[in-house]
Amino acid sequence: MIIKILGTGCPKCKELEANVKKAVEISGKNINVEKVDNINDIMNYGIMLTPGLVINEEVKSAGKVLTPDEILKLIS
Repeated sequence: MIIKILGTGCPKCKELEANVKKAVEISGKNINVEKVDNINDIMNYGIMLTPGLVINEEVKSAGKVLTPDEILKLIS
């Protein structure tokens, strides 16, 4: 499984990244977490608001910070 956090480094993007890492740690699964900060790469996913969350190349969230619990539900 690959999770990508789409964002240019704003506080919300950093918060989502921390929440993703926490959820992955809790899950105990082998999940790759990648940060995508290039605006052109972000736009390729079709989102207009960051942060964005992509799991296995499918956009799951855009424009909001999901909690670790919400992320856990998406990865289970």
